[in-house]
Amino acid sequence: MAPMTANPTSTASAQQDKALLFHSLHTPAAPLALANVWDAASARLVQQAGATAIATTSAGVAWGLGSADGDKLSREEALALIARVVAAVDVPVTADIESGFGATPDEVAETVRGVLAAGAVGVNLEDALQHPDRSLRPVAEQAERLAAARAAADTAGIPLYINARVDTYLLQAGEPETRLQDTLTRAAAYLAAGERRLRPAWPTRS
Repeated sequence: MAPMTANPTSTASAQQDKALLFHSLHTPAAPLALANVWDAASARLVQQAGATAIATTSAGVAWGLGSADGDKLSREEALALIARVVAAVDVPVTADIESGFGATPDEVAETVRGVLAAGAVGVNLEDALQHPDRSLRPVAEQAERLAAARAAADTAGIPLYINARVDTYLLQAGEPETRLQDTLTRAAAYLAAGERRLRPAWPTRS
């Protein structure tokens, strides 16, 4: 007897359902709290604790795989980890893909196609450049990368939830008096590019 294989149509339909479920969990009245995981075991524990969705953490994933955080992990390693997390749980998974594991919008799109192939239904995409000067990508450049991510998901037929992280405050970029306006300018551009949610990142206090 030939081994049974998954039906690609049913698999895509299940992923679409998970993506729609993940969208529905984001409501102003009850903001979604996501526990970050770094491997399949932590994902299973978080699901068993009652989580309705799971998010990977870029730092935890990188450290768990013996790499530094900050775009140092390879795309292949990140996608393989995402696939293991998705396979370990039944709830929707959103993946932190740092700045997209690519220098160009086309490369970001390739990463997103890999994320979708791994079975995830959301991504976190940040606008920080991993430079010693702790700078941000130009607004237009980041918007183009987000648009490429959205186009890749639309072509795949999956309503990917794109969380655009704005790092003006995390990196304390620019002058203090201009950070709010810069954040708002970036927010407007990122929304126009097709992302679903904005998340300003804040520095931690010791």
